[in-house]
Amino acid sequence: MTRFEPNLRIPGPTALPPSVREAGGRQMINHRGPEFAAMLARILDGMRPFFGTAGDITMLSCAGTGGLEAAVVNTLSPGDRVLGVSIGSFGDRFARIAAAYGADVTKIEVDWGRAADPATIADALRADPTYRAVLLTHNETSTGVMNPLPALVAAIRDAAPEALILVDSVSGLGAVPFEMDAWGVDLVVTGSQKAWMAAPGLAMVAASPRAWAAMETARMPRFYLDLRAHRDAHARGETPWTPAIAVVYQVDEGLRLMAAETPAGIFARHEACAVATRAGLEALGFELFADAAARSTTVTAAMVPEGMDWKAFNGDIKRRGVILAGGQGKLTGKIFRLGHLGSVTVGEIVDAIATMEAVSIAVGRSVEPGSAVAAAQRAALEAAGTIRPALAGA
Repeated sequence: MTRFEPNLRIPGPTALPPSVREAGGRQMINHRGPEFAAMLARILDGMRPFFGTAGDITMLSCAGTGGLEAAVVNTLSPGDRVLGVSIGSFGDRFARIAAAYGADVTKIEVDWGRAADPATIADALRADPTYRAVLLTHNETSTGVMNPLPALVAAIRDAAPEALILVDSVSGLGAVPFEMDAWGVDLVVTGSQKAWMAAPGLAMVAASPRAWAAMETARMPRFYLDLRAHRDAHARGETPWTPAIAVVYQVDEGLRLMAAETPAGIFARHEACAVATRAGLEALGFELFADAAARSTTVTAAMVPEGMDWKAFNGDIKRRGVILAGGQGKLTGKIFRLGHLGSVTVGEIVDAIATMEAVSIAVGRSVEPGSAVAAAQRAALEAAGTIRPALAGA
């Protein structure tokens, strides 16, 4: 019997390319030996262009949330004033982590579905010059919103030059351009299970010289997540603790594939998949949730129409092999999400839209056969036509 493989369209963990899956099945090696040291060096060097930094990158064996905890505990002390800018569920989580370790957190809560406003953040920082750090989410998968990070960072730097800027880019880095050094970000976190096309289990963290200096005086407790211990061990070709070796194999292979595609090619592919998703869903009659000016390149959120039996509708889609994500927190039952990051192709997006179109017709929704598929294909082709010349001239 042929094993059926679903079209996994959730915003993480993402589907894995065949060679990445094979890499994860390799025999274990000595994580204190030269083979591991060479692999670790390849990974850290290979990620540098995607982070946009000349500084040190550390690799932790934990989920993305562990990386966010590392961001907080390595740079801050109990009682530090922290401004948490939340545009959704994961922004809330970042702020809760800081509060759990004793930071004095004030939140700017943005309406879900919208991006943060640089002027609002700047005004808050000018009104209180005691803030030690600002927490930002680059890409909020719970709402399908991507923050205008360069503008936010510039506004923070102007209003509070000494404040540390800590960024959650777990679902953004590797899929879209990121220029840590040029923008002035102090610390950024990403995770293996998103754009890096590997299984969950690794968090990668890059820090600026300011952030490394802050670690020398920060007083929040840390041991396993001590970034200084990781940086020092990496200099010897090791990790301070036993790493998730199978996931390290996968990230190494994923980076090999990403280098062959080139960052420009990866960014263009994600953009084409994003516009195809949006066009296809709108042609199916779904209202997109995120503000048009802030829609994510890696996940699209859409409203569940009034009166739709979403559980039954989604069940039919799932039985046909497409796996979507539901809403989180206060959006549970109100939206659904379609992920388009990692090894995703336009063909896989079109297939997902085709399945949703077939189910829509089967349950009596007013959808013209072939219209949504055509809309998705047309949007992807138009994106390819505009993106490629721009990239060629860059």
